Amino acid sequence: MDHGRPRTRSLGVPVGGAADRFALALGNALVGNPPDDAALEISSNGPTLRADENLACVLYGAPFEMRLGDRAWEVGKTFALPRGETLRIGGTPSGMRAYLCVRGGLQTPLVLGSRSSLEPLRAGVELPCRAGNIAVRHFRCDFAWNAEPRLLRVVEGTQADGFAVAELYERTFAVSPSSNRMGLRLRGDALTVPQREWESEPVCPGSVQATRDGQCIVLGVDGQTIGGYPKIAQVIDADLDKLAQLRPGDSIHFQRVTLEAAEAIHRAKREELRQWLTRLRTAEAFDS
Repeated sequence: MDHGRPRTRSLGVPVGGAADRFALALGNALVGNPPDDAALEISSNGPTLRADENLACVLYGAPFEMRLGDRAWEVGKTFALPRGETLRIGGTPSGMRAYLCVRGGLQTPLVLGSRSSLEPLRAGVELPCRAGNIAVRHFRCDFAWNAEPRLLRVVEGTQADGFAVAELYERTFAVSPSSNRMGLRLRGDALTVPQREWESEPVCPGSVQATRDGQCIVLGVDGQTIGGYPKIAQVIDADLDKLAQLRPGDSIHFQRVTLEAAEAIHRAKREELRQWLTRLRTAEAFDS
């Protein structure tokens, strides 16, 4: 996964790409890649992989269990994967996704300007990448922008006026097991939904839609480009990466913010990422 296909939405093609771009950028920085180089997105449970070349790697994101041959290894800690060695990635006790980044990025074919896959990885598939080596470095941090990972900050949606919007902010919702990269299905006390027909309109990642039964869907990176459910809120750009790490059963709540606050939070997150990328690149250059 890389940054997906944001310029093809007019063709009905979802953005796609990495669900947690913040984690992807930091993982790539650890192995000396640009922030949007293609990596393997791991969701819930990981695969078993064998290296056909010496590789420079890191797994970054949720704390998945992993083993290099017979050795346990930590997420956020770079490693050299020798030719013929097996990497096993298991499950994670918290969070939902992590990114296996390889120096040079995955060299899968470009489709509409992106290397992001249009389907899950199948057994036996080869992932082309470049040979490399790397010193061991370890990076884990609690980030200021993610101080409350189960709080989703939103601005009001285009159909908010037709709802008792306060209901959205007063209630706690649980992530349903039927959630996926297309969107999070939430369960909670039903919202009051006006009984009328709604016109289909453009939607985007982070759109909070209310279904006829008063439940909510929060669209993800693989969400459709047009939707007929009313949009009562929009998750702010800075909190979209949180959606990637919410797992079934997690409780969340929404907080309304102004557009000005959303812009300020976005700038603060972008600056925090810039500072960490600069530090990691400097350290990587020093190690080299």
